[in-house]
Amino acid sequence: MKQRFAGDQMEDMTLQLRSFAGLFVFAGLAWALGPRQRFPVPLLLGSIGMQLLIAWLLYSVTPFRAFLQSLTGVVMVLQDVTNEGAQFVFGYLSGAPSPFVVDPEGGSLFLFAFQALPMVIVLSALSALLWRWRILEVLVQGFAFAFRRLLNLSGAASLGAAANIFLGMTESPVLIRPRLPQMSRPDLFLIMTVGFATVAGSVMALYVSQLTGVIENAAGHIFTASLISVPAAVLLARLMMPAEPKSAELEAAAEAEKIPAPIYNSSMDALTTGVSDGMRLYFNIIFMLLVFTALVALANVLLALFPDVYGAPLSADRILGWLFAPIVWMAGIPWAEATTAGSLMGLKTALNEIYAYDQLSRLGDALSPRSNLIMTYALCGFANFASVGILTGGLVAIAPSRREDILNLAPKALISGTLATLMTGAAIGVFPMGLFGS
Repeated sequence: MKQRFAGDQMEDMTLQLRSFAGLFVFAGLAWALGPRQRFPVPLLLGSIGMQLLIAWLLYSVTPFRAFLQSLTGVVMVLQDVTNEGAQFVFGYLSGAPSPFVVDPEGGSLFLFAFQALPMVIVLSALSALLWRWRILEVLVQGFAFAFRRLLNLSGAASLGAAANIFLGMTESPVLIRPRLPQMSRPDLFLIMTVGFATVAGSVMALYVSQLTGVIENAAGHIFTASLISVPAAVLLARLMMPAEPKSAELEAAAEAEKIPAPIYNSSMDALTTGVSDGMRLYFNIIFMLLVFTALVALANVLLALFPDVYGAPLSADRILGWLFAPIVWMAGIPWAEATTAGSLMGLKTALNEIYAYDQLSRLGDALSPRSNLIMTYALCGFANFASVGILTGGLVAIAPSRREDILNLAPKALISGTLATLMTGAAIGVFPMGLFGS
């Protein structure tokens, strides 16, 4: 028994060390994809140290840990109040008493579009109100100050990066709209990378509902993932496109960027605008999932025409799993689970994180608790092909003079954003599972 326990401990330590090595490997890949200038060792150590320190503080210091645990309760309350509104509007489609008897062998009446997604609209409206009441503005300014001091960012870049923790990748650049026309290409690339590496507050609760039963305290993990992805995104963006040494932004690195005019004129304006934005996001998610699921099914039908490989038919999941297996293995996933985890990362990149989280929730015991946790963090980001169109469209609309730069930088930012979320997964893999209460 003691030998088995010692063997398990040794295996866990080996996986943790591989995750730690993966942090540097992902940084090395980003450097290799850039101009390969002098490696910024201080930024590398500072960014990785910041990731690990934030994660350790959030899960080790009692007040921070209590805050993360309370997030699950907050999400449950929001889900309950959203259900009240959804059931009033959609009736039994959203969980109200059914007017007919449900066949117990015919499956459940859970409808994703009417029971899970309505929270996106509620949270969009609530986020707009919190911004109007300056609660989110204060939080964003606080994080911007930290990023400006610790990561040596310009005022505009730090503000844009901090806003991405709470806002979407198309909403956060609005805060620095006056700076976008003159912003350097490296800073613009950094903003795009952070946008791909993080998620919006309006969809965090959706991920939590998907991950219920997969990991404990899903809300705390999703918030932590979006937060610690920022230092990783900054590091990888600077490695792939180093800052210009004599740029005006760097010379003004110590200056705070002020948020321009109020985004909303009144609380009612914030509420109605938030509802409208949430509604567009709601329908965008529905039809993106519809089309992407159909495309995956079509790909599987076509691949089934080919001969079996290793005793099983070809499928999109299997091919993506083979492609991404070495990458997730470097993040700390055991090789026996790397193909399964790699398929999730591939589906997230080719489709979106919502589809990938749905597949993660269906895997059961196919992945160990540690692998589930790492993939929860690695999948938490907007880095996918559909988001390239969304981000470029949003940025071009608010900064048309930078159209050529935005279109040229977007594909490269997709790569850096993907590497950033993988780096975040590796950062969590460095810690023992006991830290997270599992």
